[in-house]
Amino acid sequence: MTTFRVPVRQGGRCIIRRGLVAPVLVGAALVLAGCGDFSRFQTPSASAPAAKPARSVAQTPAAEREHERILSSYGGAYDDPRLEALIGRTVDRLVAASDRPDLAYKVTILNSGAVNAFALPTGQLYVTRGLIALASDTSELSSVLSHEMAHVLAKHASIREDQARQAAIVTRVVTDMGNDPDLTALALAKTKLTMASFSRAQEFEADGIGVGISARAHFDPFGAARFLTAMERNAALKAGKSSLDPRSQDFLSSHPATPERVQNAQANARQYTAPQGADQDRETYLSAIDNIVYGEDPSEGFVRGRRFLHPKLGFTFQAPEAFTLDNTAQAVIGVRDGGSQAMRFDVVRVPAEQSLGDYLNSGWMENVDKSSTEDITVNGFPAATALAHGEQWQFRVYALRFGSDVYRFIFAAKQKTLESERNARETVASFRRLTLEEIQAARPLRIKVITVQPGDTVESLSHRMMGVDRPAERFRVLNGLEPHAQVRPRDRVKIVVD
Repeated sequence: MTTFRVPVRQGGRCIIRRGLVAPVLVGAALVLAGCGDFSRFQTPSASAPAAKPARSVAQTPAAEREHERILSSYGGAYDDPRLEALIGRTVDRLVAASDRPDLAYKVTILNSGAVNAFALPTGQLYVTRGLIALASDTSELSSVLSHEMAHVLAKHASIREDQARQAAIVTRVVTDMGNDPDLTALALAKTKLTMASFSRAQEFEADGIGVGISARAHFDPFGAARFLTAMERNAALKAGKSSLDPRSQDFLSSHPATPERVQNAQANARQYTAPQGADQDRETYLSAIDNIVYGEDPSEGFVRGRRFLHPKLGFTFQAPEAFTLDNTAQAVIGVRDGGSQAMRFDVVRVPAEQSLGDYLNSGWMENVDKSSTEDITVNGFPAATALAHGEQWQFRVYALRFGSDVYRFIFAAKQKTLESERNARETVASFRRLTLEEIQAARPLRIKVITVQPGDTVESLSHRMMGVDRPAERFRVLNGLEPHAQVRPRDRVKIVVD
């Protein structure tokens, strides 16, 4: 892993501290922290209503602030009355079967394609539409909701808040130790080990409590093991697409799923009923998720293959061959196969009276070769470009004015070559205004539930999938099918359509 140090924003202006290099490449994600104004680049629907709670949840000012932060990080709330009703009924069953039926919970569906769920100490639960789309029946969803309820019941969320405060105290103590690096490293290592082992214990405890709640609510308790397996397979599909975007972090990032954990979930389930002896509620669930948005929401811009489109802001561009694009909350990140090149696309504030060449040389990025700065035009838009140098990476930077906004393309290559220069030049040259027809045609991908007909196969059905990579594998993961399992006539299955 190659790491560069990151710039910071001071006094509302993006600057570089002495000795810092602007871009950072972390695990194949090009990051430039603190220098973008992304309020117009991302357009979350935070004003959309959250899922209707069955009971009221007492909100503290701190919890309300955290709720707003979560909404802004995950694209706002996703408004779908059918899903809200399904989740409301499911939570009611789980609460009635729990040890504390007097506790109140409120569930918010987050408008994110990530597969994630989490809880606040107040009983506010969050589940992404990406997780809902991955689950195949209500018992699988109930396993996630009951797991998060278990964190609240066991006061794990409160304990984690206390842990964070304790970690801050440890950090201050370590800082005061002086210049003894061995003591400092030992103190930090012990703190991290304690927190890691405690988190693992919390997950196993929440699994056990959650499976018990689901079973007593008459859901199939094996839903937990099935969904843990589905999440592992989904994560494997994402392998290689590293991202620092909180929206793309999945359930496994904070809820590690190991073979031991899956086996433990199965062992817990066996204490209650046989796999076929409880309610999976598959038909009702599939009807509720039919037509749910899948993946990215076009209102925030979206990736199709190597092309990025933003219908709301009205532009598009295409990445070079062999690049994989990832649309994050802060920027569009592109990484070439093998990690030898990367790119970042974002938006910044530049005063209208400042030339783009002057902006590139204004100090937001260190080691810019001012003699390389050149004013250019890209498809009729004013632009400027310059070279910059890091210890191990070479950078080609572009700034392009589109309406009242300025967009940056930052290309990083381990070595400046004719190919890396051509890749940067051709990507920037592909930036253009979307046509009205393209804007009107930009629609989100959605889950469509269909009935398998005689003669249908996994391969033939996966060919009907739109806008996704590795469609056959994704079809199997979405429908909980093992690698060699086949579909049967009259089965209802999920496909992704445009």
